[in-house]
Amino acid sequence: MNQPTTKENADMSAQLDKAQKSIDRLFATRNDRWYPQCHIASKAGWINDPNGLSYYKGRYHAYFQLNPYGSEWGNMHWGHVSSADLVTWRREPLAMAPTLEVEKDGVFSGSAVVGDDGRLTIYYTGHRWRNGVNEDEGNLQEQCMAVSSDGIHFEKKGVVIPCPDDKILHFRDPKVWKMGGLWYMVFGVSTPAHRGEIWMYTSNDMEHWTFDRVVYRHPDPEVFMLECPDMFPLEDKWVICYSAMGLKPHGFEARNHNNAGYVIGSWQPGGDFQQETEFHLWDDGHNFYAPQTFQAPDGRRLVFGWMSPFTEPIPMQEDGWCGQFTVPREVTLAGDHLRCLPVREFSDLDQDRQDFGSIELEVNGSQDLVDDAQTADIAMEIDLAKSQAERIGLEIHRTQSGDHTLVCYDDQLGRVVLDRHCNTYGDRGYRTAPVDKSSGKLKLRIIVDRGSIEVVINDGLEIMSSYSFPAEGPRGIRLIAESGEGKALIDSLSIARLGTIWEEPDR
Repeated sequence: MNQPTTKENADMSAQLDKAQKSIDRLFATRNDRWYPQCHIASKAGWINDPNGLSYYKGRYHAYFQLNPYGSEWGNMHWGHVSSADLVTWRREPLAMAPTLEVEKDGVFSGSAVVGDDGRLTIYYTGHRWRNGVNEDEGNLQEQCMAVSSDGIHFEKKGVVIPCPDDKILHFRDPKVWKMGGLWYMVFGVSTPAHRGEIWMYTSNDMEHWTFDRVVYRHPDPEVFMLECPDMFPLEDKWVICYSAMGLKPHGFEARNHNNAGYVIGSWQPGGDFQQETEFHLWDDGHNFYAPQTFQAPDGRRLVFGWMSPFTEPIPMQEDGWCGQFTVPREVTLAGDHLRCLPVREFSDLDQDRQDFGSIELEVNGSQDLVDDAQTADIAMEIDLAKSQAERIGLEIHRTQSGDHTLVCYDDQLGRVVLDRHCNTYGDRGYRTAPVDKSSGKLKLRIIVDRGSIEVVINDGLEIMSSYSFPAEGPRGIRLIAESGEGKALIDSLSIARLGTIWEEPDR
């Protein structure tokens, strides 16, 4: 490992100061019409992947890919927020900026662990363009290391795993854990044959790493890269998750530009991963990518995803910021797939909950519930067995212009639908999620922020995350029933307003 010079580490302070000044300039003109109140986002600039999720010295730390110089992707730095309780978050100083030759075009994604010496240790990808300008001729990527005694100030240690073949064009996103006295690292690779693989390395000392095996290879030859891989245990199983580049849409599945999902199986150290399930999407919405998990001090497996705005138009880019996380979710095993629920602490943000009780809605009827909701936490249960309407749901972010996003159960499809076709701003289209109807009931929890909607279906058996950019004016919520032979029967419905997650609000 070639140690960076003292000057190279000192240069980071100057680069971080320069980046923060740019953030402050962008913030001065930030438009807050869609800026989140209850989701993590940078004060300004572009963000993407969650990085370095960890718990260290009494606080949860969430780092993220950040462009401090604009609301488009590029100039990758690491931003940083922290929390004592997963509810209230503090903006921390920017964590890392490019200063070394191996990362001159970006400090790319990675993970964090508490090292054997008690310091927070980050593994990340140093990135360069082969042609010095863009990815037309591919990437030069190597796995790097940095350490911190406080989770805020980092000292770079340089490259720990160089790229072994100059024909490899993608080689990034290390995820690290310790098991049985040995350290393990997995990261994504696009092989010289353009196949998406996940490679595993091992180490005794966190600095010297040895190739162990190709732990996973995507079966589809069209999938050329597996970004942001993760590998973790749940009960007696192991989960491998990744964000697949090149996966083609089929039916309701994989409709997004790139798609994040997982497989479940068995693994023992020193052995191969034995896949036991089919690939399953983490999230069925329009905007979810690059999830990263970590273990909370109480043993829970938690995950953040990036709400990825891959498809243009992307109207928030005009507002001086772009991108946010999902709410933090707890991950548990549910047979052949994962259950994802907002962490229980998130309910602490609920304010002024209004209970509407049970509702019978005539076919093609509607009922206005809230005149103006900047944020909302909605709990709703539909009696599918007794309802006869074809579509039952909520028009959210409904404005006087008629703009809205519809979240509903569609009886013809037998699926939950999130439909943005009435939106003036942003990408439109719809996404669907399967529903287990065996109980005759459908439980929905819908988390609404200024510019996003997350739908939790049947206690997290499925989940959907999508941007929704409302038009000007008050943002109402309306209950609707469409077509069919009879009424819609709602067993229960309540709506709370959500407070801010920020310890010190920006304005």
